[in-house]
Amino acid sequence: MLSTLGEHYVEGGFAMHIIALFLLLSIAIIVERVVYLYKCSINADAFIATLQKCILAGDLARAIKLCSAQDAPLSRIIKAGLMKVNRSDKEVQAAMDETALKELPRIERRTPYLGLLANLTMLCGLFGTVVGLIGAFGAVGSGADAATKALVLAAGISEAMNCTAFGLLSAITALIGFALINGKTQSLLDEINSATVQVMNLVVNNRSKINLSGAEADAA
Repeated sequence: MLSTLGEHYVEGGFAMHIIALFLLLSIAIIVERVVYLYKCSINADAFIATLQKCILAGDLARAIKLCSAQDAPLSRIIKAGLMKVNRSDKEVQAAMDETALKELPRIERRTPYLGLLANLTMLCGLFGTVVGLIGAFGAVGSGADAATKALVLAAGISEAMNCTAFGLLSAITALIGFALINGKTQSLLDEINSATVQVMNLVVNNRSKINLSGAEADAA
């Protein structure tokens, strides 16, 4: 099977190399994003529920340690706010917003390139198709003998079809990766926005219960 695929690749001409490069870039981005998003994912409901217990009990130090134990954008954003609990509500919100501005772009990074690569692979496939057809129809109008014309025509059509197929396959791969990763990215962003609002409301409504020495100790 590999030898057959190799033959099709060679028959596709030089455009196949460009498509292969874009396909490899797409796969690399998909793998990197999947690994990163997997690391960013935590059980937000359980995390917020535990934080709520800590805040309602006034145990700010434990809440901050809980955030430090989680290596995720959500925990770092919430921790930034908890560290400023001894300040005004605006300063707490500003601290969370500042950290969010650093964390959220990392979640969305490189994903849009998959859409671009999908378009580029399709266009390169189309380019290879046109080049192959030009060669095929050029052979028909040449002064070569019938046998030579048939060979050149067959080679041109083979190049065109192989480029079309490989370009479409690569574009489909990039588009599927883009759809799945973009869906996960939006899910994470929505989760972070919802969780930060919940924590902010908890802090505002239960500020009198919180032992502020936890924030002061961690800030020191």
